[in-house]
Amino acid sequence: MRKLKNNELKRITIEEFKIAKKKPIVIILDNVRSSHNVGSIFRTSDAFLIKKIILCGITPTPPSNDIRKSALGSTDSVDWEYQQDTNDAIDQLKKDGHYIVGVEQVEKATNIRDFQNNKPLVLIFGHEVNGVAQETINKCDEIIEIPQFGTKHSLNISVSAGIVIWKISDIF
Repeated sequence: MRKLKNNELKRITIEEFKIAKKKPIVIILDNVRSSHNVGSIFRTSDAFLIKKIILCGITPTPPSNDIRKSALGSTDSVDWEYQQDTNDAIDQLKKDGHYIVGVEQVEKATNIRDFQNNKPLVLIFGHEVNGVAQETINKCDEIIEIPQFGTKHSLNISVSAGIVIWKISDIF
């Protein structure tokens, strides 16, 4: 086996990305504080043709050198917007027919392996320490959880987003 060179990967250009058919998935980042996590989620969203990212509350926004370091240019390809209030963003997306899914550890959460959906989808990821706010959880149609088996209580948000986006994008 030989490692492929970048020019052999046949990646699309930013212009081609902009007009490509996207997965009907919107990502909401609910008060995510780390620019590096935000940049990583932009990069993952680019890799899986995610429709849009909505940055809410204290979540940093482009342009930012710290986001740029981990996003590697994906803030130019992935559509994004800022909204101060996460719940206002959710309300509008619900009106537009989206199914709202939080990624959190809650009672009766759906194991990500069992999640099924056929509607346009919103995935909500929360603050690195406090997670998705309870008020936001109350607005969700469903909550999914990534099973974990070690001693830690959670995964890094960008790792969680990578796992969830990879798994969910396969539905569409």
